[in-house]
Amino acid sequence: MELNELRAEIDKIDRELVPLFLRRMNVSAEVAEYKRQTGMRVLDPSRERALLDKLSELSGEEFEEYTRTLYATILDLSRSYQYKRLGAESPLYREIANAIEKTPKLFPDRATVACQGVEGAYSQIAAERLFKAPNILFFSNWEKVFSAIESGLCRYGVIPIENSTAGSVKRVYDLMVSRNFRIVRTVRIKIDHNLLAKPGASLSDIREIYSHEQAISQCASFLASLGSDVKITRVENTAKAAQMVAESDRRDVASLSSRSCAGQYGLSVLASAVQDNGNNHTRFICITNTTEIYPGADRTSLMLVAPHKPGALYRILSRFNALGINLLKLESRPIPDRDFEFMFYFDLEASVYSEKLADLLAELENECEEFTYLGSYSEVI
Repeated sequence: MELNELRAEIDKIDRELVPLFLRRMNVSAEVAEYKRQTGMRVLDPSRERALLDKLSELSGEEFEEYTRTLYATILDLSRSYQYKRLGAESPLYREIANAIEKTPKLFPDRATVACQGVEGAYSQIAAERLFKAPNILFFSNWEKVFSAIESGLCRYGVIPIENSTAGSVKRVYDLMVSRNFRIVRTVRIKIDHNLLAKPGASLSDIREIYSHEQAISQCASFLASLGSDVKITRVENTAKAAQMVAESDRRDVASLSSRSCAGQYGLSVLASAVQDNGNNHTRFICITNTTEIYPGADRTSLMLVAPHKPGALYRILSRFNALGINLLKLESRPIPDRDFEFMFYFDLEASVYSEKLADLLAELENECEEFTYLGSYSEVI
């Protein structure tokens, strides 16, 4: 047969398949109504396993996996339609709808904001991008930033969540989940590490450099070029490193810090932008311990644990595909004390007002072992 004839045959088969698919979905709606009346759950894992096994057997060895994949997708679509027919609005989405109603229509210009570090820290730069006139209080670690918000000392906190070269800050994710905090806005900051020293010092004078371990790793090539005689000392953050240089009696010490730290602590720039990768950005999140959703929120962050069985992640991802929701980020990490089990972090591109997002949250809450909503927000460019 010629190609055009083969394509015509496929078109004919598709015209037969579509009405059958629609008929199946209509029967699925009747199943949903039965489940409503009897109080049954939408998801019936044993029924789905048995059906997939039977259909795989019917298809024969050559097409077994293709058939299984096709029907796994059809079952996901069917289940999604059942949730929609049932109007399965999740408790979480009621919380989101309530937050949309109660959150002010404008993001505040002024607020008391908790940051980790000292004056000149990158988190301060991020806070000043997010707020026009923030009252910033500095704390020695991220845990204290969270505690300052919980105690009512600060309304918000600004902390890093991921770096374009170093990846996610997993400790921050852990704190977000364990302390039940929400993201209300994000911002990306260009990170340029500069070598700062006391006025009058030269590069050849430097024998010790202070900085945060991440900055040190991001400037590995530059530091290697200085030779083995230069000692590298890790400190809690880059701004603290600049402060230590300014307060030291020594003239042979320097820091890897932001350029703003030079002005803040009266230091000179010996070398500019010494990071290995010129495209170095850190994403900072603005957090609080209540659900606040400001107008324009078009991103949502989630954490979930998928069942420990083959195809579990695929079935979750199929929900996004079925609902037409774009994934901006997917990252996994091992679950402590649970061998070969993982939690997944998702950033979704979807308006918080979208019915698709409501449908997705209802499905995920019902079908995931663990599920945490981290917030809906917009990102400052």
